[in-house]
Amino acid sequence: MRLITAIALVLSLAGCGRGSWHMTDISGGSPRLQFHLTRAGDGATVGGEAYRGKVVALYFGYTHCPDICPATLANLTDVAKRAGPDFQILFVTVDPARDTRAVLQDYAQAFTPQMEGLYGTANQLADAARRYRVAYTVKAGPPYEVMHSNAVFFFDRSGKARLVTTDTSDTTAIADDVRRLLAG
Repeated sequence: MRLITAIALVLSLAGCGRGSWHMTDISGGSPRLQFHLTRAGDGATVGGEAYRGKVVALYFGYTHCPDICPATLANLTDVAKRAGPDFQILFVTVDPARDTRAVLQDYAQAFTPQMEGLYGTANQLADAARRYRVAYTVKAGPPYEVMHSNAVFFFDRSGKARLVTTDTSDTTAIADDVRRLLAG
């Protein structure tokens, strides 16, 4: 009986490993890709539906961030190179007072053409952040201080929230997950 139980346990664990993600699976636990913000590139108001058909990474940050934001965006840029053109990075500024349309556009494009900078009014930004449980504060200072949570959310081609991570350092593993979403 122990042998049968042990074999069943090994087989069940082996089955789990094949379907697992590198990032955290949030399928069914987070809202769809939905917001009303302004695209820095052309000043158009966009919503999540504008990105249907692509796998999307959504990240909240700011252009004057000294370390975390540029490292995260550089890692996502590497993922974009590995994943291909149907992967879209959306960078939402939590500091629209300093991140003007031009600043945000130049910053996003310095990483990759697959990244779009998004901004909005205080209410639009608060609504989008609240929807994805992103915390942020901006203290105009002096000193000028900005704090934000560091989660990157990944949405499938239909706009469903699928994965999240706070560590983007393993770009190979993240790209593998993105390719699985693209194929799925």
